[in-house]
Amino acid sequence: MAILELKAARGWSLAQAARAFLIEAETIASWLKRIDEVGSSALVQLREPVNKFPDFVRHIVQRLKVLCPSLGKVKIAQMLARAGLHLCATTVGRMLKATPGDPKPTDAPAEQIAMATAPQVVTARYPNHVWHIDLTVVPTGSGLWTAWLPFALPQRWPFCWWLAAVVDHFSRRVTGVAVFRKQPDSRQVRGFLATTMREHKAKPKYIICDKGPQFWCKAFKRWCRRHKIKPRFGAVGQYGSIAVIERFIRTLKDEGLRRVLVPLNLRKMRDEVIAIIGWYNTRRPHSWLGGRTPEERYRRIPSACRQPRFETRPQWPSDSPCASPQAKVRGNPGLRLQLVVDFHQGRRHLPIVTLKRVA
Repeated sequence: MAILELKAARGWSLAQAARAFLIEAETIASWLKRIDEVGSSALVQLREPVNKFPDFVRHIVQRLKVLCPSLGKVKIAQMLARAGLHLCATTVGRMLKATPGDPKPTDAPAEQIAMATAPQVVTARYPNHVWHIDLTVVPTGSGLWTAWLPFALPQRWPFCWWLAAVVDHFSRRVTGVAVFRKQPDSRQVRGFLATTMREHKAKPKYIICDKGPQFWCKAFKRWCRRHKIKPRFGAVGQYGSIAVIERFIRTLKDEGLRRVLVPLNLRKMRDEVIAIIGWYNTRRPHSWLGGRTPEERYRRIPSACRQPRFETRPQWPSDSPCASPQAKVRGNPGLRLQLVVDFHQGRRHLPIVTLKRVA
């Protein structure tokens, strides 16, 4: 077809076109006759690659990136896999680059690097075997720096909140969280741990923490001995020594608290943090868990990303492998899908991704 289009554009005769492309003039004449009788479909057509995804799949990926710009290519692939559409991260990255101006995917590769380089002194073999605990500061404004002496605001309410979090090492599930107006002391941290154990009716064998004053003290060590818990302390000043809880805190801030106006009311702040943690435990796929959610790992329930999947490629063999994780095909290949994005408790920074079949 391209040869005939070039012949028409240049105004060549049959003999001139034949000499230019080293073919017989009768061949070009037969092509013209076929087009006159049947149309362009009468010419030889190249077969579409079997592994090529339809254009609407690229639209779904790009639409999800627009709705949730904080998601990287790995996280988008994991969320779509949970909804039934299996794409590898490189395919998602190629689809995102198809439209100029897309923001560069963030945070997923960094998550893999952080998990890969984290030293694991204690290995968790079951839920509630090992807990991590740490404290962090959440500014209520744009930060704690000021232009006047002492060039920093006090690290307490109303300038910031103090958060304490407990993460289960085996499942990466957030077991408990507490919000304080100022930096908590060891007694408050011990009370928070006791409340968490009482609510979950479980206690860990090990607790991993840093050497902050709340933990590196005789009172905390006595409390651990009384509850038959062995504390493990991270190295002072060494990045990654408590990588699991540090990675959760980064997600809590980057994907949650930094995308909203931090409340000044204590009750509203607790509600906001609890909403983020509920989404994190039940909806957000975790790279270290292979796309499973912490709740699925903790409860040992089947992962949504291993349920039967949708196959949008019409010619793709049903028994051929797909992007990891492997799953059987649901229905017939060649389905058309529509992206449906809901939001956890109406918060637009906490997406819930599903796919709906369309005619």
